[in-house]
Amino acid sequence: MQCGSLTIDLLETGDFALDGGAMFGVVPRNLWEKAYHAPDEQNRIPMKARCLLIRGHIGGKDRVILVDTGNGEKFPPKLAAMYKIDNTQFRLETSLARFGVTPNDVTDVILTHLHFDHAGGATKLTSTGEVVPFFPEARYYVQRDHLRWAQYPTEKDRASFLKENFELLVSAGLVEMIDGNGALWAENGTSIGFHCVHGHTKALQCVMIESTDGENTGRICFPADLIPTSAHVAIPYVMAYDNFPLTTIEEKKTLFPRLYEENWLVVFEHDGFAQAGYIALSEKGFMRGEEITITEWH
Repeated sequence: MQCGSLTIDLLETGDFALDGGAMFGVVPRNLWEKAYHAPDEQNRIPMKARCLLIRGHIGGKDRVILVDTGNGEKFPPKLAAMYKIDNTQFRLETSLARFGVTPNDVTDVILTHLHFDHAGGATKLTSTGEVVPFFPEARYYVQRDHLRWAQYPTEKDRASFLKENFELLVSAGLVEMIDGNGALWAENGTSIGFHCVHGHTKALQCVMIESTDGENTGRICFPADLIPTSAHVAIPYVMAYDNFPLTTIEEKKTLFPRLYEENWLVVFEHDGFAQAGYIALSEKGFMRGEEITITEWH
């Protein structure tokens, strides 16, 4: 998919599963099961860990940009089994290779936030058990306020922040701190920027890609865990994982009119079945619209 001068693809990095009740909060199972999928015997629902691959010239240079990095492959067996992490079909490195990209080719990694299912692939284990950057030539971009939160999390969310995913990057000087909303790069009518939200976790940066470049005009929103699946387009469908669920609801009510009116394509990072889609409006409020496949993986 083209957005201005940028080529956009979605990478599959592997499958995993989380508790369905936790993913939908106060919404009863008989509703979320119809809206999404039936759970397994442990009440876990099937999910994906997708990354956005952006290639093109922006910000004064040719770039290979990743947005998020999936779960990675550093989990001990007990945790891997708990989250049903499955890399038998897809892995980050082999998915990159499909597009002729190696980890050394990646110039920039934007991390929406530092939960393990988004930042786990930012580092890897060597054969000797050492943690090293997965993308040694890249700069990593994180909101300053979010990094501070990840380093000193609450009892509610500290299990989601694994220090081996990001502390090495910070100490090695590979992390660029971002402060709030705005464009990270803008060039010739095309921009990559951020819209920060705080309900799921402090200063999660939704990535906003926008182009007014002639026939390739387009708008793509990568909202991460503000809208983890297409079922979460419904305003009340909010995760129990969110630190401030009422804030999430207000943030959805604030952002969705813009996404609808300006026809933004929304990427569903964790949806096990739908890659992306548009937001529609009915008499009952915002709802899932047309589904779009950005990159075929079958």
